[in-house]
Amino acid sequence: MQKIPKQFQVSPFLVFFLIHSTQFGVGALGYQRIIAMTAGYDAWMGIIIVGIVTHLMIYFIYKICEKSEGDLASAHRLAFGKWIGNFFNLIFVLYFILTTVTVLRTYIEVVQVWLFPEFKTWLFSLFFLLLVFYIITGGFRIVTGIAFLGVVLPSYLALTLIIPLEYANFRNLLPIFDHPIKDILLSGKDMTLSMLGFETLLVFYPFISKPNKSKKWAHLGVFTTTFIYLAVAIITFSYFSEGKLEKNIWATLSIWKKIELPFVARVEYIGISNWCLIILPNVCMFLWCASRMTKRVIPIKHKTALIYLTIFIFMITQMFEDRKLINELNNYIGQVGFYIAYVYIPILFLIVVFASWRKEKKENASM
Repeated sequence: MQKIPKQFQVSPFLVFFLIHSTQFGVGALGYQRIIAMTAGYDAWMGIIIVGIVTHLMIYFIYKICEKSEGDLASAHRLAFGKWIGNFFNLIFVLYFILTTVTVLRTYIEVVQVWLFPEFKTWLFSLFFLLLVFYIITGGFRIVTGIAFLGVVLPSYLALTLIIPLEYANFRNLLPIFDHPIKDILLSGKDMTLSMLGFETLLVFYPFISKPNKSKKWAHLGVFTTTFIYLAVAIITFSYFSEGKLEKNIWATLSIWKKIELPFVARVEYIGISNWCLIILPNVCMFLWCASRMTKRVIPIKHKTALIYLTIFIFMITQMFEDRKLINELNNYIGQVGFYIAYVYIPILFLIVVFASWRKEKKENASM
């Protein structure tokens, strides 16, 4: 059993903030157009489907960690042995690194397109990663605190989506089931990049003080994320026609741009600036997972691994200067994330359950 000292663990209810803050990020600014390209305005049903499947994945993750008595690294060693298990661990390290790069670079692109066109990628990523490094060196409890603030502080932005309801035409969503089930399922798959983040539970599970009591909070986190994505999608679909939505890469920002308030001229500027508080927990959590998994594979201090990974991520981020490359990175991580989160986790669950059963059987036979 992997033991984490009590002073480094977090309360079960904080799992809600860890799950929700990691799932909800930069993808929320433009996922509506992506899912509508496949299933039109029936895509809202795809969001519900992927939400239900994600709840099932949370169940699998808890079972994997319980059976392996630890985290993802423990599960891999139980299922595949030390060497093959470490190989799979390194794959997840690479996955968390690329996810960190995707979140950070996509947000920088939004800032460059909507706020400061001449803003240098290296300048923003440098100072942002230095902040992330400082937070992670404080320990997992500090990362959890940032996740809490990343949910609570920007929550007022939800009020900005009430104003467009004045111009909403919910007939845009009719007729329902205008597309085949296959297209609706594919739209759910297209939501993968926006729903990713819950798999970090595989890594931080040992840091939960009472894991059994945290299950309801993890499911509540997934439910909240799904509900927000569903609500925003329905508002967007009712606000834009399909033809107009197809031309809006960042639909959420386009809605903000239409809002006029007496005390602020450009609401989207406030939204983009405050979105930094939302992606901060994303980057912190994914980078923490990458450095934690590195420490579990290689006999190295966590801080040392964090230094190398932060520098590596900074260098990789500078390679994506073109819009086409950034879009390809998002598509690639979306595809890889789908297979890791929704295909590999169920397979790992079956292997771990079988390996645990065999281990218990051998122990009982030797007694």
